[in-house]
Amino acid sequence: MTKPSTGGYPTFPSSFAALDGPLNTFDRAAAVVLPVPYDATTSYRTGTRDGPHALIEASRYLELYEAELDHEPSEWGIATLPEIEPDVSGPEAMIDRVERAVRDVIDAGRLPVVLGGEHSITVGAVRAAKRAFPGLSVLQLDAHADMRDSYQGSHFSHATVMRRVRESVSTAVQVGVRSISAEERAHLRQAGAEVAIYREGDLLDPNRRKAVAARLSDDVYVTIDLDALDPGFMPAVGTPEPGGLSWIETVSLLREVAETSRIVGFDVVELAPSEGPVASAFSAARLTYTMIGYALALGPGARPKPG
Repeated sequence: MTKPSTGGYPTFPSSFAALDGPLNTFDRAAAVVLPVPYDATTSYRTGTRDGPHALIEASRYLELYEAELDHEPSEWGIATLPEIEPDVSGPEAMIDRVERAVRDVIDAGRLPVVLGGEHSITVGAVRAAKRAFPGLSVLQLDAHADMRDSYQGSHFSHATVMRRVRESVSTAVQVGVRSISAEERAHLRQAGAEVAIYREGDLLDPNRRKAVAARLSDDVYVTIDLDALDPGFMPAVGTPEPGGLSWIETVSLLREVAETSRIVGFDVVELAPSEGPVASAFSAARLTYTMIGYALALGPGARPKPG
């Protein structure tokens, strides 16, 4: 946790990780945080629109040194953009708005870090990344397959997000899924993309982690629905599901992927702060910061350490 100095007195900025000055400017930063407070299609518990604010608020209390990287990822610079205003005309319009915003970040050579909000926004982010990286693959961490063609009358729902994503990319790998409909299972089988139902501790096996990473392409977009994690650890989500990934499984897999592929963008979605203790928001902030570090410090996407 840092308190930058401005004008001779200490301040505590409202940006991600409380960064101020050059480290929080778009021109200087290697990573750019895009808050998207949108939850128009949530079907169980609302409140994910409050997720970006809660996550950024919690991030202001992070220790910025990452022991496993022996570095402070914040030194690369992390700019926090203003919240993207929701478009209430419909989810497809909101997806288009997110796509334009993420495209601007990628075109500037920055790592987009999208904070939701509901999961439907991922479609826009993936479309922007696919435009810049034609061989893009997607890694989804999620309790749910999200493979319905439509849900509650919409083709652009949080429950259809991966169906739309798979229309954009040739490879999408799903991890942590433990809730799936018969319709989704049948579609995946027909498409030759059978999803492995998650069992507790699966990813403690390094061979399983390597097998996931091996299925991904050189350029990867990662979407993290926080309900992928065990609700005993991450209860503040819109659609909790018993069981789930542990912290060590999650970060071990993400590190494996970062070491073998270039992470060109990622999102952290579905935090519903009203549904759980403040520890959930802090854990989501820690996961976001850890992911920034992995994406910038490891593997093909590694950047020289500042200074």
